[in-house]
Amino acid sequence: MVCRSPLRILSVSMLVGLLLCVGCGPADQSFQRSTVRPVIGISVLTLTNPFFKELADSLAAEAATRGYDAVVVSGDVDPAKQQNQIKDFIVRRVAAIVLNPCGSTAVGPAIREANEAGIPVFTADIGCLDPEAKVVAHIATDNERGGHEAAEAMIEALGNRGKVAILDFPEVESVILRTKGFRAELAARTSPIEVVACLPGGAEREKSMKVMQDILQAQPDLAGVFAINDPSALGAVAALEKAGRLEDVVVIGFDGQPDGKRAIRDGIIYADPIQFPDRIGRQAAVAVCDYLEGLEVEPVQLIPTALYRQADAEADTTLDEPIKSPEAS
Repeated sequence: MVCRSPLRILSVSMLVGLLLCVGCGPADQSFQRSTVRPVIGISVLTLTNPFFKELADSLAAEAATRGYDAVVVSGDVDPAKQQNQIKDFIVRRVAAIVLNPCGSTAVGPAIREANEAGIPVFTADIGCLDPEAKVVAHIATDNERGGHEAAEAMIEALGNRGKVAILDFPEVESVILRTKGFRAELAARTSPIEVVACLPGGAEREKSMKVMQDILQAQPDLAGVFAINDPSALGAVAALEKAGRLEDVVVIGFDGQPDGKRAIRDGIIYADPIQFPDRIGRQAAVAVCDYLEGLEVEPVQLIPTALYRQADAEADTTLDEPIKSPEAS
């Protein structure tokens, strides 16, 4: 008869248990890794502008329906800050990066770093102008066509007369295309409307107001202004109101933000070629997810603008109470 020690039996049982646990450890970790959703890094020009917030929100929401998480950060119109954000995305090994470049040329080196790291990069609304930086797809408004529409509205409002100014933001590709389309349409019409000033307003209300005040000083007979987005247009309105020129100068904006649309309804801004940021965001998300899942993606996807006038605003049931003219300050 063999006598087995209880201690030995316990030791063997513990050893078997330990081996089983060790054997299942990697499988456990593998399972945990497989349940982590891939992340898309998104850096937009600014989150203080409702256009870019809506774009980012719709992009993140659409990506979520396809099983992807999103990290959204604001570049705050600072190319250096955005470059650091891209570097952070690279360190975090995100699945893809989507950008509204703060500078269409300045963003190039950071995109090239992402290329070297094997992370696909997409641009939305604003493109990259660095020929060495590789972007999988660019999803944006047809900004050049929108510039043509802005000129059509200006001609419609002024007829065949007048001097006009442009409140510009030449750092980004989308605005370069808008002003190009605007000038091209005026030239194609052989219109006597003359562009007498083109100055950067920073795409911001306060800066555009100050620049507009300078333009009015230099051009006392100014008849119109094309502002490259709604914050610029509302800044121009504030300067015109302060100068007592609101009735004399036609303002054409660009975007179709709620404040811009209300200003059109109230007769403060004449018209906007409007964009669809929610559609840009959703379409960008589809492009990213399709690419990550091995599908073919069109490299350039442009979304048309629509010219929005006072009659459109009056019929727009999404708008709330009329706004007051921006206070002169």
